[in-house]
Amino acid sequence: MNNLSKLDLLPYRFRGFYPVVIDIETSGFNSKDNAILEICLITLKMDNGWLKKNKTLHFHVLPFKGSSISQDALAFNGINIYTSLRGAITEIEVFKIIFKKITKDLKKNKCKKAVIVAHNASFDHSFIMEAVKRNKMEKYNPFHSFVIFDTTSMCGLILGQTVLAKSCHKIGISFDSNQAHSALYDAHCTAELFCKLVNNWKTKGGWPP
Repeated sequence: MNNLSKLDLLPYRFRGFYPVVIDIETSGFNSKDNAILEICLITLKMDNGWLKKNKTLHFHVLPFKGSSISQDALAFNGINIYTSLRGAITEIEVFKIIFKKITKDLKKNKCKKAVIVAHNASFDHSFIMEAVKRNKMEKYNPFHSFVIFDTTSMCGLILGQTVLAKSCHKIGISFDSNQAHSALYDAHCTAELFCKLVNNWKTKGGWPP
């Protein structure tokens, strides 16, 4: 396998890990008590060594039974959990679809584990891991139990910014504040941001050596 073909495979860039960009909207800040209300995942691919967005999965999620709902959180993200127009499905249905897709992608790309990429990634990671426990899906979970790629930290180091909107503007990505706090919109912005950070690092001689 020549160098170019190696660069075109994700495992050679991320030590066998498969990065998946994720954004979630929730009914509060407590991963044990509050519910995931919306989730978007964007897979990535290598194109001649350049990282790009690939496929998108997006779901509206029904609050799990007994979950705590903060009205302040709903006002912030603009989600109306009481309307059937959301087309929301249960948490376990959502994660069955997600895990099946990511597990298939792991095999296809010869990666050993998926890693969550997110802005303030510890937040999204904690909610997903609690959902895994709650639904007894540990053996199906393709995501690493503690490794995350946090674009907040990356932006703080590289751009001198930590807010998603400001980081996007700084690196040349348009950001519409009116669409913010939608998992679908924020995930796409985060994916664009992560790809630009990784690709710009390459142009500056960071990787590959």
